[in-house]
Amino acid sequence: MSNQQELTELAAKFATATDQVKEMAEDMKGKMANGEKLSQSAIDKADEALVAMNEIKLRLDDLEQKDARRGFDDSDYRTLGEKFAQSDEYKQLKDHQGNGKIAKLEVKSTITSATANADGSAGALIAPTRLGGIIAPPDRRLTVRDLLMAGSTDSNTIVYMRETGFTNNAKAQNGEGEKLAQSSIKFDEQSVAVKTLGHFVKISSQVLEDASQLASHIDGRLSYGLKLVEEMQILNGDGLTNNLKGIIPQATAFADKASLTKYTIIDQLRLAMLQVALSEYHSSGIVLNPIDWAKIELAKDENGRYVIGNPQGVLSPTLWGVPVVATQSMGVGKFLTGAFDIGAQIFDHRQSSVEVGFENDDFTKMLLTIRATERLALAVYRPEAFIHGTLAEKTA
Repeated sequence: MSNQQELTELAAKFATATDQVKEMAEDMKGKMANGEKLSQSAIDKADEALVAMNEIKLRLDDLEQKDARRGFDDSDYRTLGEKFAQSDEYKQLKDHQGNGKIAKLEVKSTITSATANADGSAGALIAPTRLGGIIAPPDRRLTVRDLLMAGSTDSNTIVYMRETGFTNNAKAQNGEGEKLAQSSIKFDEQSVAVKTLGHFVKISSQVLEDASQLASHIDGRLSYGLKLVEEMQILNGDGLTNNLKGIIPQATAFADKASLTKYTIIDQLRLAMLQVALSEYHSSGIVLNPIDWAKIELAKDENGRYVIGNPQGVLSPTLWGVPVVATQSMGVGKFLTGAFDIGAQIFDHRQSSVEVGFENDDFTKMLLTIRATERLALAVYRPEAFIHGTLAEKTA
């Protein structure tokens, strides 16, 4: 079977599995609305369907990534700092310091796990490690941005319509020629502004003359620092002044829809995923603090065996087939899960940009300014598609 045929077949299976999960979620939602208590068998079936759907999704993502990696040539691999240090603009500034020129380089943000030789591909940010003649690119730490749908804009504002209410009165027609039942839908216009993130440092003119040191400085400090604040803003931004309005301030609070008498924190995360499913979405990611993720991986049963962790394991962090992002941008004891792939979107206006120039009397002091900035907007389309809460076991 060809790669494209397998992709098509997996896509069809994923669509079928998604429909099955939605059908189960709707049935459970209806029973709960009528005051019926969910049976354990119903919960188990829903859990099995969700696991099957997520396994197909992981296989589909893996196949798409392998397809994108075909034909990748790593001979021209360069980091952001190396690209800047080798750019024509940098070389001109280096040869003509103090004439008012500015050297600038813009690069695309990391938004996918593809390893194509192009800006914007995650694989282009790390060099493969050669072991015994086999190219083995190391796993890169998954970030919250990687979970989100990517977009771009040329404007300073993103405007979209959000459905805020739906009264479904659909039913059988009373008779031929009779008037159909009328339903109603409410919409609300949402607007999010493009924000600028950035910082700068002062360096000596001697650093400008040393391309290797300059590249190292950019890669090791400015670019990394920019990504750290970006992740914090995506998760926790309060939307005030010039901050993004993050996902957590807009997310729905956790609630145990299955009304279990007791549960562990691992169970709680599964219940949060159920809450997402009951809102007609499926979880595509879980965000935890590294401390909490370590506790989950170290959890053992009564015989001292690891529940999910494996000290010799090399698989990426997942729970029920859903990727886990461990980041210190998430508070200890907190969690977030939801439909990151369709419930929210990042719009890049100007992706990561590095500039070097003189200001004030820097020229006489043999100083320069290196600045790293980016402009972006975050749109959270469906707040109910995200569940946030405090990790806490429930005992009987």
